Amino acid sequence: MLNHNLAVLQTWLALSSVRGLGASRLRRLLAHASPELLLDFPDARLSSLGLTPEQIHLFRSNAKRHSPAVEQWISASTHRHIISCQCAEFPSQLNEAPSAPVLLFVEGDLGNLLLPQIAMVGTRNPTPGGMAAARNLTQELVAKGFVITSGLALGIDAECHRCCVDLGRQTIAVLGSGLANCYPRRNQLLARRILETGGTLVSEFLPDVAPRPEFFPMRNRIISGLSLGTVVVEASVRSGSLITARYALEQGREVFAVPGAIHNPAVAGCLHLIQQGAKLITCAADIEEEVRWQIPVSSKRLSPDRSLPRPPLLDNVGYESTSIDEIVANSGLALTDVMQALLMLEMAGEIESVPGGYVRARRD
Repeated sequence: MLNHNLAVLQTWLALSSVRGLGASRLRRLLAHASPELLLDFPDARLSSLGLTPEQIHLFRSNAKRHSPAVEQWISASTHRHIISCQCAEFPSQLNEAPSAPVLLFVEGDLGNLLLPQIAMVGTRNPTPGGMAAARNLTQELVAKGFVITSGLALGIDAECHRCCVDLGRQTIAVLGSGLANCYPRRNQLLARRILETGGTLVSEFLPDVAPRPEFFPMRNRIISGLSLGTVVVEASVRSGSLITARYALEQGREVFAVPGAIHNPAVAGCLHLIQQGAKLITCAADIEEEVRWQIPVSSKRLSPDRSLPRPPLLDNVGYESTSIDEIVANSGLALTDVMQALLMLEMAGEIESVPGGYVRARRD
């Protein structure tokens, strides 16, 4: 994290604020050195790396300035963080995307960013059927140990987040504004509930930055980049959700679409995605079977305070179907921890998911 070294943080802020340096160019530049080292490069060297004289001047002058708004935002809470693409806390899944931001502002539990995530997005004006599908899929996915990532927008996004907090489960919201300028305002209470239930808010923008139309497509690449796959629940052919799906494809991630009636304009975007090769899904199992191979067997995706002793939990799963409620009761662990550990044990081939719960895998 950069929180604890304000001088280093300022060099990152200075470089990332230089006009004309998009995420891809910044990443190519950072392949040569960190910002604090780049600051010591002579102008001729920086010029050879593609910076114009104006950009070099901006970088050097910005590095000498303080960012009181940023410093104030960080100091207001121990749960606020700034992480760079060179920090260990930066999610590797997102770091693989060449257009990913080089800085993330995070409020809440950093460990959530390292957990297996599924993005769920959709229209801001959903039908009752779309809302029901979003809630049912969310419930099934979190029961399998996935963290739901979305964009805090009205409609499908908010319903997925709301379902998670109603269940007392963590969720990740990526904003198209600064974290101190939560948008849409109607979802500010939902954002607070996300934090209260152990979730996480994420943005690439300075905390006090107001939302702008062009920021939302930028936000979408983070949503898809953090996730193993993107689920489009309900969307028109001109929906921003299709932008998220396109980013997912560009990042080499899975795209899933919930089907609907062919004459319903609210699902026309989903049907288009299915025609283009997205997987038609009706339940969480359809998603899990496509992404499970991408989840590392090691427990490194568990945040340190959530790592579980494997043998004691495994002892609570029998060779006949054992319900999740039984496992929780017998292990004495929290439901969230149990679900994450069960997912890891299933990925390791120690247990199998069956109707009604889990069974111990039989060894030949």
